[in-house]
Amino acid sequence: MASSKTKCIHSLLFFLYLTSVSFPTFNSLVYLWPLPKQLTFGNGTVAVDPSLSFQVQGVAHTSAILEDAFQRCKKAVFNDRSVIARSAAADYALSVVKVVVESADETLQLGVDESYSLFVSKDDGRSIIGEATIEANTIYGALRGLETFSQLCIFNYETKSVEINSIPWYIQDEPRFPFRGLMLDTSRHYLPVNVIKQIIESMSYVKLNVLHWHIIDEEAFPLEVPSYPDLWKGSYTKWERYTIEDAQEIVRFAKMRGISVMAEVDVPGHSRSWGVGYPELWPSLSCTEPLDVAKNFTFDVISGILSDMRKIFPFELFHLGGDEVHPECWNTTMHVSEWLHENNMTTRDAYQYFVSRAQQIAINLNWTPVNWEETFIAFKEKLSPQTIIHNWLVAGICPQAVAAGFRCIYSNQGLWYLDHLDVPWEEVYSADPMEGIHDKAQQKLLIGGEVCMWGETADTSDVQQTIWPRAAAAAERMWSTREATSTANLSSIILPRLEYFRCLLNRRGIPAAPVRNFFARRPPTEAGSCYSQ
Repeated sequence: MASSKTKCIHSLLFFLYLTSVSFPTFNSLVYLWPLPKQLTFGNGTVAVDPSLSFQVQGVAHTSAILEDAFQRCKKAVFNDRSVIARSAAADYALSVVKVVVESADETLQLGVDESYSLFVSKDDGRSIIGEATIEANTIYGALRGLETFSQLCIFNYETKSVEINSIPWYIQDEPRFPFRGLMLDTSRHYLPVNVIKQIIESMSYVKLNVLHWHIIDEEAFPLEVPSYPDLWKGSYTKWERYTIEDAQEIVRFAKMRGISVMAEVDVPGHSRSWGVGYPELWPSLSCTEPLDVAKNFTFDVISGILSDMRKIFPFELFHLGGDEVHPECWNTTMHVSEWLHENNMTTRDAYQYFVSRAQQIAINLNWTPVNWEETFIAFKEKLSPQTIIHNWLVAGICPQAVAAGFRCIYSNQGLWYLDHLDVPWEEVYSADPMEGIHDKAQQKLLIGGEVCMWGETADTSDVQQTIWPRAAAAAERMWSTREATSTANLSSIILPRLEYFRCLLNRRGIPAAPVRNFFARRPPTEAGSCYSQ
């Protein structure tokens, strides 16, 4: 176990180095994605030993999460290549990565400390030959540092060895926003568990930290709910379902990569599939959504679903939807119309009543409710003050939401909806979640953003190339500082870095589409290098 003195020495060396060497301008191409907050580098090279090992110092030395991350990092570094061992004495071979973690707490929650420092150096009069050290306050910061380390490692085809160029590297890094998400829709097309895992794995490469799992929608209800076992009769087929164990495995797999899973049950709209198993949830056979607001049974089912899901999803945020609710047929359904009259409600009042009642169920289960922006637009004064508003439909909602005291997530559909195939990477990258929010107190309420992979035209055959590389463009905007991601030089600085990262994804087995294609996921149209298409 490392002493505090050891960490202080490393931190002091880092401070001394930064005070003696000026930071490179971000006009220098740094092939790391996303770009770290602060960095400096030299002009040396160190070979990485094929028998690279990892040493944990600090209180997290028994962490299974870190041990698993080490194996993934080593696989990414060497990528199943046969490498030639070189003389450590002659070539400053780097054989050990030291990881110093201050806390053994593995709780994964919104705002967990993901900061880290990374040092890669050779003998420069101050440090040990071939030394790499990652320092972090939590294991999740260490995970982010390991990903950065893996991206520094490059295979040299001439020497047939893995090297780190431009050493010494000194990096201090932390995310710009605590919430950096990718939404995945498994209702419009079912995605097998192994495909969801592949997507989660690729999310970790860009330091995204929330999988928003849009499990259920009007087309299909694929999730097992023990309290109401007929609900998943609303799945497309009996082979396109998720068991409780499937969902638990997805949550476990994600946590091992520092990624939380925020589940969504969209109510009261987008719910036609619920009535396949329980037709009484429909107001009538001709009014299959929104859900029946007049029956307590509706809220019993919602309570059962959320109670069962609370045993699976530990993340403190839960998405309750609330978008695109068209309640006109409530007026033309006799028993609902009578209920509205008895309670002196309009359909708009009933919509608010439904959302508020569902929110209270979630809050009673110790969840923070997230709702799409329509709820804020329609009745913000009636929403729980705990509500997080999720922007998607129109620009300027997050500035309004934070001004009203709500937290907000940015997902402007014109820029960050991945199913909009005609949105080029430049527009994805140019979007800034903080736009229009100038007050510092209100800026803290903007917790981050999310790119959304709606599934109408994406299934196992094309979902990854629809997500990547455009999701990476948004990921850098959410992790890196606003200053570091200036859009003034998109073509000369950002583009070659993104093309390089797209090729890195390809090398790691992720079928990311070419960067320059105007229509996302389109294959190359002619011969050419991966690094310029």
